[in-house]
Amino acid sequence: MAEFKLQFKDKISLFSGFEFNVDKSKGLNGRCDYIIAKSKEQLTLSAPVLTLVEAKNDNIVGSIPQCLAEMIAARLFNEQKHQPISIIYGVVTTGSLWRFLKLVDNIAYVDNIEYPLQRLDKILGILTEIAV
Repeated sequence: MAEFKLQFKDKISLFSGFEFNVDKSKGLNGRCDYIIAKSKEQLTLSAPVLTLVEAKNDNIVGSIPQCLAEMIAARLFNEQKHQPISIIYGVVTTGSLWRFLKLVDNIAYVDNIEYPLQRLDKILGILTEIAV
């Protein structure tokens, strides 16, 4: 993630361990491992939020629901900030395996492929497509 941030210095902001409390009544609150926003601002999170990365030690599939909830929260956050975007992305990773998700309207798509860290070029390529 640090390498990705360095590539896009002033085009994105990267937050780690951020409390993302969007709507507690809907259960859309809690700490996100990483949030990528399309903003130069690095001091406070501003919309639009593009991607949420959920880092889990050993269970990518079991972590997908949490990542999807964070993606729904991101969509709501963007709407509340009057910066809606049509697609919200998510990533679940163990650090050595990466799986990508996409939320379009109310339909969630989960990539069938888990990308190993040895395919860092592919992982960074996907993240780059999301950020641009």
